Amino acid sequence: MSEFALEVKGLTKKIGKQKKIVNAASFQVKHGEILGLLGPNGAGKTTTIRMIVGLIAKTEGKVFVNGKDVDEEGQQCKKDMGAIIENPAFYDHMSGYKNLQQYKRMAKEEIPTSRIEEVVKLVKLEHAIQDKVKTYSLGMKQRLGVAQAILHKPTLLILDEPTNGLDPQGIRELRDYLKILANQGTSTLVSSHLLSEMQLMCDRVAIMEHGKIIDISPISALNDVGESSNVTSFTVSSTDQAITLIEQGDLEIEIMKTADQSIILKTKRENIPIVNRLLVENNVDVYAIETVKTTLEDRFLQLTAVGAENKGTGGEE
Repeated sequence: MSEFALEVKGLTKKIGKQKKIVNAASFQVKHGEILGLLGPNGAGKTTTIRMIVGLIAKTEGKVFVNGKDVDEEGQQCKKDMGAIIENPAFYDHMSGYKNLQQYKRMAKEEIPTSRIEEVVKLVKLEHAIQDKVKTYSLGMKQRLGVAQAILHKPTLLILDEPTNGLDPQGIRELRDYLKILANQGTSTLVSSHLLSEMQLMCDRVAIMEHGKIIDISPISALNDVGESSNVTSFTVSSTDQAITLIEQGDLEIEIMKTADQSIILKTKRENIPIVNRLLVENNVDVYAIETVKTTLEDRFLQLTAVGAENKGTGGEE
């Protein structure tokens, strides 16, 4: 078996002869992994996903699903994939259960009826599965969409902005479903603009800018404090006095930001207790000391800001 559930190599989409809306995008999704695809509006995320699932033709590049080339073994690859692109579509006049039955009948391979009950239970729609879909809220339709997408037990799930319109409860439930599926071995590629939610949901994130993948990083890296240098917040009784004391001290400390009663410092880990003693011994009360962790939003804005600065240096949009 291939090391990756999904492998994208040099995926490109041109409009006309010159303009590239996706430019040589390459990334992989490991088995049992949730990979987030992030980017500003117009970055090329949806176009990339549509090329992967075959909704639009690619100009260049290769897509492999479980090691199989989509160009050569498209039907088998589609059996391995489940997808929700934008809002899932259903027969509104039919119940959720009958919609799933209809999808089951359309499947190229036999799906046991018991599988419908399994997915309905997974997405917690037991109470409403016999109701007509037209009575469903948007969150319930998204849950039914997940049930439909995983009904044939795909090894790869692809979701384009699945949290659109969901309330916080619905978003949390979707995150929980995906983690359950990941634990069962299903891999997921998911795009979203909700950065805080992606930080909770994903194992890694790929950031896209002007059609290019500009960074791929594990979420765990955002929380790695490191031994040599820390960013630490001190909440104190007097920021002015604290800054004066720190600047007079013989320590390698960078004062990054100050706010009302707080100072954010970058320094070696061993300097943190020294700073604390320095302040307390000079009658500056210290109310809290907290490690400042990088957020996905921080990382995203940092990288896309760099991308904006480099725009026009030879890359296509």
